[in-house]
Amino acid sequence: MKKVVLFFKKILLSFFILYGFNVIAANFNILIPINVITVLLVSLLGLPMLFSLVLLFVMLY
Repeated sequence: MKKVVLFFKKILLSFFILYGFNVIAANFNILIPINVITVLLVSLLGLPMLFSLVLLFVMLY
């Protein structure tokens, strides 16, 4: 049960991290979509995955 609660806490924290990043980075036209895939990737792999998503976005656009 503790693992399930910890996992949901990580998902909620990842959502807020992505939202906060999008609020800050909106001035630079860098927006990472908040969907199931990005939230799960950031919750499982942490902040390095967020930086990887930003780098991927910058390289593609």
